Amino acid sequence: MSAEEVRDLVERLLMWGGRRLDLSHPFVDARLPDGSRLHVAIPEVTAAHWAVNIRKHLIRGKSLQELSALDVMSADVATFLEDCVAHGLNILVSGSTQAGKTTLLNALVSAVPAGSRVVTIEEVFELKPKLPDCVALQTRPANLQGEGEIPLRRLIKEALRMRPSQLVVGEIREAESLDLLIALNSGIPGMATIHANSARDAVAKLQTLPLLAGENISHDFIAPIVASSIDLVVHTTITRNQRESGASQPGKRRIVEIASVTGRIENGRVEIEPLFTFQGGKYQSGLGNPRQVFERRNHYMVSRT
Repeated sequence: MSAEEVRDLVERLLMWGGRRLDLSHPFVDARLPDGSRLHVAIPEVTAAHWAVNIRKHLIRGKSLQELSALDVMSADVATFLEDCVAHGLNILVSGSTQAGKTTLLNALVSAVPAGSRVVTIEEVFELKPKLPDCVALQTRPANLQGEGEIPLRRLIKEALRMRPSQLVVGEIREAESLDLLIALNSGIPGMATIHANSARDAVAKLQTLPLLAGENISHDFIAPIVASSIDLVVHTTITRNQRESGASQPGKRRIVEIASVTGRIENGRVEIEPLFTFQGGKYQSGLGNPRQVFERRNHYMVSRT
C-alpha cells in the first residue's frame, strides 16, 4: 500500500469518528464502527511514515460470568465481584496494556443493578454496558483555533450534575484522578482503570497522579482520600509465554490479584490486603476477609449519614 493510499484510508476512518489529523495535531485516537481503537501518528513526530495502529477487542465476553467461562477468572471470583458491584463498592481495575482492563471494566459496569443511572467517561467510546439507563460521555480535542477542548476533568465535573448512581471513568492517567477521588469521596460509587504492574502499584500510582493537578495538592492530602475512597483493586494481566503461572498459551488474559483497601495508612502509604491471588494454576485466599470489604463500605456510608 502506497503512502497516498494510507492517507486516504485514515481520512475515511476518521470521518466516522469525528476526529482530525494534521500538522498541528499529529496524533489522533478514535473509535471505529466495530468498536476497535484507532491510533495514528504522522511525521515529523514519526521518522518518515505514518504509524497506524488498530486495537481490536478479541474477548467477546460481556458479563462477569461469560468472562469466567473464558477462564479470565473462576466462577467464585466472578460471583464475588458481582456482589461487590451490587454493594456499591468503588473498584479500581489495574493492569498493563492489552491486559483486558476495559473488557473487565465493561463486565463490571454491566453488573450494576438495572435501576441504576450510570455515567461513563472516556477519551474514546469503548464501554458498552448492558444497562437501560447509561449516559456515555467522550472528550473532545481543541479545534484549529485552539478552542472547544473538553478534557476528562471537565466531564467528571459535568457528570456529577447528571444524578449518577454510578460513575465510571475509562482510564485515569493524569490530574483527572483527583476529580474522580473527590467524587467517590462524596458518596457516589464508581469504577476506573489504571496502568500498573500490581494492585499495590496501582494504589501507589493513584496517590501520585493527583499531584499533577497543582502545587497546592500534597501527598498528605491525597493519601487519606485514596484510603477512604477506594474499596477494591482488581489486577489483570496477559501472559507473554507458556512458562508464566498457569498459562497454557501466550496471550492469555486473567485476573491474577484482588486486594482490598483497608482504609489505614502506614508511613504515608495506603495499606491493602490481598483477598485472592492466582498461583499455581488456581486462586489462593489472601490475608483479607472478603466479607469485611462489604462491612467497611456499609460502615463508611452510615458514618457519613
